[in-house]
Amino acid sequence: MPAPDPTAWVVHKFGGSSVADADCFKRVANILETLPPGQLGVVLSACRGVTDGLLGLVARAEAQDDSWRGELDALRARHDTIAGNLLSTDARQLYMAGFDRDRHDIEGILHTVKLTRSASTSVRDLIAGYGEIWSTKLFREFFMTRRIRPGEVRWIDARQAVVVQWGPLGPAVQWEQSRAKLNALIGSGFKGTLIITGFIASDQRGVQTTLGRNGSDFSGSIFGSLLDASEIHIWTDVDGVLSADPRRVPDAKVIDALSYNEAMELAYFGAKVIHPQTMAPAVGRGIPIWIRNTFAPQIQGSLICAKPNSKLPVKGITSIENIAMVNVEGAGMIGVPGTAHRLFGALREEGISVILISQGSSEHSICCAIPGIEAERAARVVAAAFDREIKEGQIQSIQVDTQLAILAVVGDGMAGLPGVSGKVFNALGSAGVNVHAIAQGASERNISVVVDGKDATRALRAVHSGFYLSPHTISVGLIGPGAVGRALLEQLGAESARLRDEFKLDLRLRGIMGSKKMLLAEQTIPLEGWKVALDASPTAADAAKFVEHLHVDHLPHTVIIDCTADESVARLYAGWLSAGIHVVTPNKKANSGPLSYYESLKEARRVGGSSYLYEATVGAGLPVIQTLRDLRETGDKITSVEGIFSGTLAYLFNVYDGKTPFSEIVKDAKAKGYTEPDPRDDLSGTDFVRKVIILGREMGLKLEMKDVQVESLIPAGLEKGTIDDFLNGLSKYDGEMKKRFDAAAARGKVLRYMGRLTADGKAVVGVAELDKSHAFANIALTDNVVRYATARYNSNPLIVQGPGAGPAVTAAGVFADLLRVCSYLGAHL
Repeated sequence: MPAPDPTAWVVHKFGGSSVADADCFKRVANILETLPPGQLGVVLSACRGVTDGLLGLVARAEAQDDSWRGELDALRARHDTIAGNLLSTDARQLYMAGFDRDRHDIEGILHTVKLTRSASTSVRDLIAGYGEIWSTKLFREFFMTRRIRPGEVRWIDARQAVVVQWGPLGPAVQWEQSRAKLNALIGSGFKGTLIITGFIASDQRGVQTTLGRNGSDFSGSIFGSLLDASEIHIWTDVDGVLSADPRRVPDAKVIDALSYNEAMELAYFGAKVIHPQTMAPAVGRGIPIWIRNTFAPQIQGSLICAKPNSKLPVKGITSIENIAMVNVEGAGMIGVPGTAHRLFGALREEGISVILISQGSSEHSICCAIPGIEAERAARVVAAAFDREIKEGQIQSIQVDTQLAILAVVGDGMAGLPGVSGKVFNALGSAGVNVHAIAQGASERNISVVVDGKDATRALRAVHSGFYLSPHTISVGLIGPGAVGRALLEQLGAESARLRDEFKLDLRLRGIMGSKKMLLAEQTIPLEGWKVALDASPTAADAAKFVEHLHVDHLPHTVIIDCTADESVARLYAGWLSAGIHVVTPNKKANSGPLSYYESLKEARRVGGSSYLYEATVGAGLPVIQTLRDLRETGDKITSVEGIFSGTLAYLFNVYDGKTPFSEIVKDAKAKGYTEPDPRDDLSGTDFVRKVIILGREMGLKLEMKDVQVESLIPAGLEKGTIDDFLNGLSKYDGEMKKRFDAAAARGKVLRYMGRLTADGKAVVGVAELDKSHAFANIALTDNVVRYATARYNSNPLIVQGPGAGPAVTAAGVFADLLRVCSYLGAHL
């Protein structure tokens, strides 16, 4: 970068929060003292809250309330405290003597106001302007005594330099007159720093006035223009212009650079940028404006200029709340000139501002948005304006809807860029936000939509995420932090940073619920210490409160992961799905339960526009269900599906060789952790049957549990009792299994526990004899294997094989489903 011109002026404006106390004054001085050499114009606001306090004095005097005297004392004490921390004793006394002269004048004015019970605008302006006089005089004395920055430090009373004339659009600067006055005050050959009062000016009669709200920002822009500054820096308490309101969109980011037009559009639609009027002097002379944070000067901030260099097509997303929409509709409007003129003319005559206009090309209806406070008056005005047309049936309805909000998406880079509108409406649709009206200007700089007020925050979050101004945020809750749940949390912890950095995907784990306790967080639960935090949580498990915490308006998407095997939890899926909550689960109880409930889940998903993924219910992390679904959806005809769907039963029959008793193999498998704590849960075949039903229903079959022919490996009489009783009693039946094994071996066969489904609805689960060359006869110890026979895969069926059990692989299947949901919601993975 070229070195700054030491003869060029740079104007720095500091707001009230930047000069709130002595520490703030010191911070401002430090900022100025580290700037490159050159001429500085420093515009200061009053100390935070002082202007409001001064206006409060006037209001109390008008009400003949003598408490204004005590409040004036408090203002004096506050400035005396700041002066005491910044100035020497002599300088402090001199400063406070000037303050007391001003105080005496104020007391005289307020005494008159009390007697007359009325204060004119000029009186209010006079009183309100003292805050800037006090702050700038104090800062000038402090800055001058530090003697760090070279050159003279001169105080400039803006009342002696800036001349304005008030009109319908506010104060209009008289430029030639003001420039001449300022040049006379500065003189030729000045080198140093000007400390300038913000907010105040004089009218053409020489009477003090103010520049209205945001007047100090306006002063900064005015003096930037009068001094022909190379730059203007507006110092405030935020890091720059933000892409959205951070109170509603916590992931809002600082916009690096935006054009004057973009800044004006954002300001019009409610963003706290810089008021368009305050920018006008800088815009007129093409002076760049920086928005920076006094409390974090190391941050570059946002640049507002004519031609910004930014890669962001969308600069900000903002909203106006409490909006009403007037809709005039009727066949008699079609092709009739002047309808819009009459509508807007009637509103104009009543002083009702129109914020947004939308009209269809058919001319059958026209609608506009107005401030919500004007809704009732607007309804009466428009009804009166079209009274004749209503009576004659040319206009069928005049409707005024309230409690709405306008969402505006702003960015110069949207012009000519295909797909921007699509992203907006896709994001809103995915978040379940209904759009009432749409407006887009020919410049394509702004897309505005009218939505329900209650959906405004959700809409902001959804659209903001859609344009990568923040990470694509998902509110995640996990139920069941057992073996699979723990493994999933470990995988999330290992991959969350990468997903956020590479794909802007922010998976916020905001809740974990066990059988007795739950842990909730507003932002996210730290994954490295979740177990300790859950154990220490005083909050009892409550599914309703858990869901209420997760599914909030300010987060556009919610995913609940159920890692339990609990039927009572599975019964809650329908309610979640219909509410727009996405569900991911390895829990088989929902999809293998009563057929009527399974069908209700499909309807709930359609109603809520939600996703329901359950790949891990069969085959853990294997793509068993997705493969079956892909075959059907691409038009293939499935004739049969057969497979080994239990790692436990696969292991038992892979190991069993007829030499070691079957009961010993079961005991060994339990000791190695290959079975459920009670091996009967595996040997009964019930879990196996559930997986067959899930696959059958994916094929379109109307299967219930009773429809599956199942062979249990639990001998009669051992269904009940302790686990030890079962394991000891099982040895009595080793002979029967040995006979089956020997008979199969004699025929050159092997035994495998498998399931088979056919297109006609026949479902069988049990021990089968297979050729030694069969695919199921040659799998690894605990593998699951599925074979699909279809019209396309008839002579050589499609086989999916791999580890089908274990916490890690099951969790991986759940994790994959979670990421699949995120992709459906717009994340680019």
